[in-house]
Amino acid sequence: MTGESSALYDIPGPKALARHRLYGGIALLLIAALIGWVVYMLFHTQQFTYAKWEPFTYQGVQDLLLRGLGNTLRAFGWTVLFALPFGALFAAGRLSDHRVVRWFATLVVEFFRAMPLLVMIFFVFVALRVQPLWALVAGLVLYNGSVLAEVFRAGVLAVPKGQREAAYALGMRKTQVMTYVLVPQANRAMLPAIISQLVVALKDTSLGFLITFEEFLHAGKLIATNLDYDLPFIPVVIVIAPIYIGMCLLLSWLARWVERRSRRSPSVRGGAPVAKAGVAMGLPPSAQ
Repeated sequence: MTGESSALYDIPGPKALARHRLYGGIALLLIAALIGWVVYMLFHTQQFTYAKWEPFTYQGVQDLLLRGLGNTLRAFGWTVLFALPFGALFAAGRLSDHRVVRWFATLVVEFFRAMPLLVMIFFVFVALRVQPLWALVAGLVLYNGSVLAEVFRAGVLAVPKGQREAAYALGMRKTQVMTYVLVPQANRAMLPAIISQLVVALKDTSLGFLITFEEFLHAGKLIATNLDYDLPFIPVVIVIAPIYIGMCLLLSWLARWVERRSRRSPSVRGGAPVAKAGVAMGLPPSAQ
């Protein structure tokens, strides 16, 4: 405790501190008891026997898992490659001055945001007879791209109006205002949300097993339901879950790192954003 007063609550006294320590100790004991019970049940149900873990020593099983992991990363890579331009395009449409373009972009974004992701994947896979990989990627792009479109739009609208008005006062066209003034400033606010949405896209690649796409979860399912391997469901979960969690934590860490950097004061070297935009346009210093 720093000893500083707070407008929300009083500084806890000795009795309150002792009570908080007691509550914390009880919570730790309950968590430790829960973990101990889970470990006991795993041993009691013989989940750590050699027979259940032996399949992971087979070259074929290792190749299956690695191939599934590669397919998961491939689907995620294609999703990122298409979802970001999709989101940028329809965000620009929603910000358009043309009413028809704005309404069309709004209709597309709201429709695919409201549509359940699994329904879109099954529709593309069954109705359009698309390959499993591209059916999964199409569903992920339509959903995540629509969410990213709202992220991009909100980021641009979050830039102070003074920047936009100053840019128009310099004689810039709307495209130049977006390119040189609004988007560079909005990036600082948008990047953490963009990366967080990519975490969602990475986790949603696991839905590919429902359309027989051989991604990481599908590979684990094939191993876990194999009678020859004594149905090693829990060992498969223990192996696959940390890898999924590790990939998501890596992206989450990247999001936090970007957020921390975005909170720092922007560099003023080279002038204010509008001034730098004027230089990029070739405007004379008097016009900047």
